[in-house]
Amino acid sequence: MASRKKSKGKKATKKSAKKKAKKSAKKAGKKKSVKKKAAKKSAKKTGKKKVAKKAAKKSAPGLKVGDVASIVRDNARKQPNAVSLVLGDRTLTWAQLLSRSAQVAQGLRRAGVKPQDRVAFLDKNGIEHFEVFYGCALLNAVSVDVNWRLAAPEVAYIVNDSEAEVLIVGQEFVAILDAIVNDLANVKTIIVIGGHPSHNDYERWVSAQSAVDPKVPTKPSDIAFQLYSSGTTGRPKGVMLTNDNFFALLPAARDVWGMSEKTVNLVAMPLFHIGGGGWATAGQYAGAKSIIMRDVDPSAMLTLIEKHRITHAFAVPVLLQFALVMPNIGTTDFSSLELIAYGASPISEAVLEGSIKAFKCPFMQVYGLTETTGVVTVLGPEDHDLSSANKGRLRSCGKPFTGIELRIVDSDTGKDVPNGEVGEIWIRSRQIMKGYWKMPEETAKSIVKGGWFRSGDAGYFDKDGYVYIFDRVKDMIVSGGENVYPAEVENALMAHPAIADVAVIGVPDEKWGEVPMA
Repeated sequence: MASRKKSKGKKATKKSAKKKAKKSAKKAGKKKSVKKKAAKKSAKKTGKKKVAKKAAKKSAPGLKVGDVASIVRDNARKQPNAVSLVLGDRTLTWAQLLSRSAQVAQGLRRAGVKPQDRVAFLDKNGIEHFEVFYGCALLNAVSVDVNWRLAAPEVAYIVNDSEAEVLIVGQEFVAILDAIVNDLANVKTIIVIGGHPSHNDYERWVSAQSAVDPKVPTKPSDIAFQLYSSGTTGRPKGVMLTNDNFFALLPAARDVWGMSEKTVNLVAMPLFHIGGGGWATAGQYAGAKSIIMRDVDPSAMLTLIEKHRITHAFAVPVLLQFALVMPNIGTTDFSSLELIAYGASPISEAVLEGSIKAFKCPFMQVYGLTETTGVVTVLGPEDHDLSSANKGRLRSCGKPFTGIELRIVDSDTGKDVPNGEVGEIWIRSRQIMKGYWKMPEETAKSIVKGGWFRSGDAGYFDKDGYVYIFDRVKDMIVSGGENVYPAEVENALMAHPAIADVAVIGVPDEKWGEVPMA
């Protein structure tokens, strides 16, 4: 009995020691927490900007998800009352976005949309875009954003090619809808944002649906997004991007760009582009608040940066160029900015240097394609030092992004070329598209043996591993971030009775990067 009592006494002593240790650890933790908070306040007072790489280390761990639908589901669970979307005076919390997206999903289901069916969307940037995008994701349907800058026949081609049975159209594009409605082969349901005498009103349609998440199961290989990209012929190709493509990109993008739930992200670029849609999705994956610009407006961009204390933005060079000549560029408060990423077209040295000096924040160049789910190379803030001996690197598009393998290849032999020699850029990554919709031959030409994607862009490596875009193998002209196809311009010009023959090429332009010349 004595030995038992002694044993109990030892146990009691151990328990007491554990409690003391816990209390001591708790106090130490509190002290560390206070020190951390004090350090953060001190750093804030210094007014020093966080370089993206440093910010990445402190960014939130992010959402452990594997499909696009989980972005809205998990954020609604983690931060239901946090603001997700802002457009003018309209705001939506994460809980409201999930509820509205679920209503869209239920409406699509009632319209006959099944998993992996396509849903076409034609409108400018707006809250409705995200409701439809995530509504499709909740149903495991495929969102097809149509370029609203296209002419009516091209819009009809994309809607028909995608085999979409539901088409959602913004009020500004009713004239296009009316022009093509009789040519739509598969569309059974048309919904118009703002109403239409002959078609469903979007708000009335959404309000009539249940807000229950359908919770349709998905696979990593399921298509989430189908964007249309064209080659030199101008014939649009549906680029199929999967859940796995997105989640090969999103965690790394969040960390490299230093995004978190505290991020205020400017969504300025058109969402039918991977640069716009991909950038917005990366911010939402991190739980950021998205400030939406309906139109690309440099003056409005400056106003929104100051008003909403924007921390992150993506812009094409022409937007930066126009912003530099705005009257309010010198008086706008840019102190909230942590990063401006830019890309999609060439940038002049004058515009880049002017932007770095005006916005007074870290800059990062990104190069990528729709077929690669966006970013392939990154030129980080550390390489944007205007006083550096390596200033010449500003002409580079940087080094391969996380998870990207990149080769410079002789197109004829398929063999790598030496550093400094120009060849075609080949890319391998989980980010590479599943393929072109209903175009197996085009897919086979683009994704070759070993899973390498042929970009059609020509470039070279320098001795330090930086990539330089030298030219394009393809004839496509990139003007102000938009793809202009020579065949389309030639066909339009050939319609004039006074023109017998024509050829269109791209020529350098200080403002637009490139412009067509006939």
